[in-house]
Amino acid sequence: MSSFPTTEFLSGYWQDAFNLKQHLQEFLQIDLETLEARLKTGQQDLAEIGHHDFNWEKATEFYGKRVGEAYLFELGAWHLSSQDYIGATLQLIADRAQGRVLDFGGGIGTHTIAAALSPQVQQVIYCDINPVNLGFVEKRVLQMGLSNKVKCCLEVSPEETFDTIICFDVLEHLPDPSQQLLQFHKMLPPEGKIILNWYFFKGFNQEFPFHLDDPQVVDTFFLTLQQNFLEVFHPYLIVARCYRKWTRPGLT
Repeated sequence: MSSFPTTEFLSGYWQDAFNLKQHLQEFLQIDLETLEARLKTGQQDLAEIGHHDFNWEKATEFYGKRVGEAYLFELGAWHLSSQDYIGATLQLIADRAQGRVLDFGGGIGTHTIAAALSPQVQQVIYCDINPVNLGFVEKRVLQMGLSNKVKCCLEVSPEETFDTIICFDVLEHLPDPSQQLLQFHKMLPPEGKIILNWYFFKGFNQEFPFHLDDPQVVDTFFLTLQQNFLEVFHPYLIVARCYRKWTRPGLT
């Protein structure tokens, strides 16, 4: 169990990560032994694909078509082996998310499920360009009885608005994360909040070849963040941060 107070509707996460292993087995139609083996090598398998095939000019194609189901195993292993860390992130969502929520680059759907279980959330839009991830999350939310509250899509219109935006482990995969921050800013109402993280690092052993680490781009990202959002404190020892929208006087 966690080292901090948790919200009751997140109890399913602490039991079995919202039934993640069973969902993976059923979606991929594999036995438990095969699943365990693929989870064990998930990060290494994805890194090898990245070393061979990734380049920034074709990043969208890489994530949308090339990685396929590899991300399910990499993300699945991370979510199953980091219970307290992921759990604290979900608790932050439970504390702050409300209204209409966008989960941008939602991966295996754990954050979407946590948001959808919250009585403060009216609807969650799960968005991910990987069709395998999308299909998996559609099945997950159906099995958990959340289809009436979750809509899954490959892309979202820049004209849509959301009360809360969550974005985890995505910004470091984008060639221009600052532009994405500005797009999020436009999507939020004046009282809107965003919960996000980033990891602009390729790893000590180059295990993340598809992560952005260009110093100039990263500097621009932090300047953009500081000029458009104000941080909202939270007590959890995680890298995810919560911000409220800030429009400087004289700017729209």
